[in-house]
Amino acid sequence: MELYDEELDTETYRVGIHTYPHLEPVMSGPGPMIKNIEKVSRKILRDNKLLVTLGGEHSITYGVTKALKEKYPKLSVLQFDAHADLRNSYQETKYNHACAMRRVSEIAPSVQLGIRSITLEETRFIKKNKKKINIVYAKELQEDFHCYKNAVSYLSEDVYVTIDLDFFDPSVMPAVGTPEPGGFGWYEVLKILKYVCKSKRVVGFDVMELSPHFGNVAPDFFAAKLVYKFLGYIFHSGKYEKPEGGS
Repeated sequence: MELYDEELDTETYRVGIHTYPHLEPVMSGPGPMIKNIEKVSRKILRDNKLLVTLGGEHSITYGVTKALKEKYPKLSVLQFDAHADLRNSYQETKYNHACAMRRVSEIAPSVQLGIRSITLEETRFIKKNKKKINIVYAKELQEDFHCYKNAVSYLSEDVYVTIDLDFFDPSVMPAVGTPEPGGFGWYEVLKILKYVCKSKRVVGFDVMELSPHFGNVAPDFFAAKLVYKFLGYIFHSGKYEKPEGGS
C-alpha cells in the first residue's frame, strides 16, 4: 500500500503510527475480555494517543467506548453497519457481537447508518429509545444519500466511529462473517467519513468484522487502506490536535 495520499497530497504516516501488540483472548469469557480491552484502551488514551482498534468481533467496540467515555464525557458514536447489533443478549451472553451497540447505547448516544438486517426486538428497542439511537436504514440512504448529513447533526462534538465492514456491499467487501446485499461502495463511505471529520471531532475509531478469504488479499488491502484514509481525514481536518509522540 502506498504511503502517499494523492487526494490529501500528504503522507499520513508522518503523524506517527504505532501498532500495538495484539491482545490475547481471555479464555474465561467475553465479559473479562472486554474488561481487558477497556483496561488497555484506557492506558493508551492516558498517553494522549488517537486510538484505532482493529478486530474481528464487534463486541470489542464496547470495551473501547467505555474507556473513551471516561476521557470524553459527551461522547457519541457513529456506527457503519448492515446490522443494528441491538439485541440485549445472544447465544447466552450480553457481550456477543449482536449486542455490541445495545451495550454502547447504555453509555453513549449513537447514530446508525446503513442498517438492512434487524430483528423485531431491536426495532421495538429503537422506538422506545429515540433519544439515544438515531437510525438511518440502507434503503433511506440509497434513496437520498445526502441524508447522512442530517444524521451526523445528531452527534455530539466528540465522536467515536465504529465501522463494521459489512456496511459495504459484498461485491466490494466479501470477507465478512455476515454479508448482506444492498450495501455501499468505497467512495460513498469516504465521502461520509470526510464530512464527519470536517463537522465533528473524531476522537477514535475502529474497523471490525474482517474475515479473511485465504487466497484473496483484496479485502485485506481494502480494510488497511480504509484505516489509512480515515487517519488522513482526521489529521487533515485540523479538528484533532496531533498527540505528542504520534498517534
